[in-house]
Amino acid sequence: MTELTVRKESWPLAEVFTISRGSKTAADVVVVELADGEHKGQGECVPYARYGETVDGVLETLSNLGPAVSNGMTRQDVQTVLKPGAARNALDCAFWDLDAKRNDTTVWQLAGLSAPGPLVTAYTLSLGTPEKMAASARRNADRPLMKLKLTGEGDIERVAAVREAAPNTDLIVDANEGWSVGMVEPFSTELAGYGVKMIEQPLPAADDSMLGDVSHPIPLCADESAHTSAELDALIGKYDVINIKLDKTGGLTEALALRKAAEVAGMQIMIGCMVGTSLAMAPAVLVGQGAAFVDLDGPLLLAEDRPGGLSFTGSVLQPPSPSLWG
Repeated sequence: MTELTVRKESWPLAEVFTISRGSKTAADVVVVELADGEHKGQGECVPYARYGETVDGVLETLSNLGPAVSNGMTRQDVQTVLKPGAARNALDCAFWDLDAKRNDTTVWQLAGLSAPGPLVTAYTLSLGTPEKMAASARRNADRPLMKLKLTGEGDIERVAAVREAAPNTDLIVDANEGWSVGMVEPFSTELAGYGVKMIEQPLPAADDSMLGDVSHPIPLCADESAHTSAELDALIGKYDVINIKLDKTGGLTEALALRKAAEVAGMQIMIGCMVGTSLAMAPAVLVGQGAAFVDLDGPLLLAEDRPGGLSFTGSVLQPPSPSLWG
């Protein structure tokens, strides 16, 4: 019999993290453990208010599945019992971890993937004044890739300040739905002059249809608009890149399916994350292999990561150890 345990944890951030929708000082996560008396699998999710999720709501949803798990629920069952989102992510990833340990193998082998290698992650600069963002960029100027949180007015000045402070770093930017349609073309043209490689979610998801008629010399990436493979067709012709986050897809199972579908559609892949610990990043490392953009810097933004977390050397992260996940 498999026993389900669910708990919430709060991990203080190294500094206040701000995006266009607000600020946070801690990563509030939900951890799932599945134990059968001999093996234990675990997964982590980050409930996100933008998608109508709360920590307490996810805890309740998962806790209610205790009897079903004890009665033989499988990872395949999880895909239909829970909708895409944070709760399904934590449970799906915990089942992958448990299945690997039960079979004395790894998740990448169970999934029919190649052995994962190290990844170079973006390092995210919190939204702030041009001066504050430049100061942060200067402290991290040796990193190969930075992701800048933007919001609309003043964004050109923010990027210009960061570019001056970190002249050799590749830049990608994330508006988190903060721009208007009239900003996309002129901002994209100006940002191209600063060497920006990609613009993430410029418009609110409800305004996606407008992007098909807007010129943009920089590739556009769907984040809040891209959840599962079911929405992919509606994004083709509007976006060039898909940001796959396991908290949106509802776990590794659907993340792998979305990646495959996006590649068939000719779209580039970005693997992203919410701000969480290494346990949340570990499954995403498998999806991030060979991706055009990797943004798995959640643990780097924490005051302290969980014990046994991912190993980072600068912006290079190593695949997880089996003791953490997988």
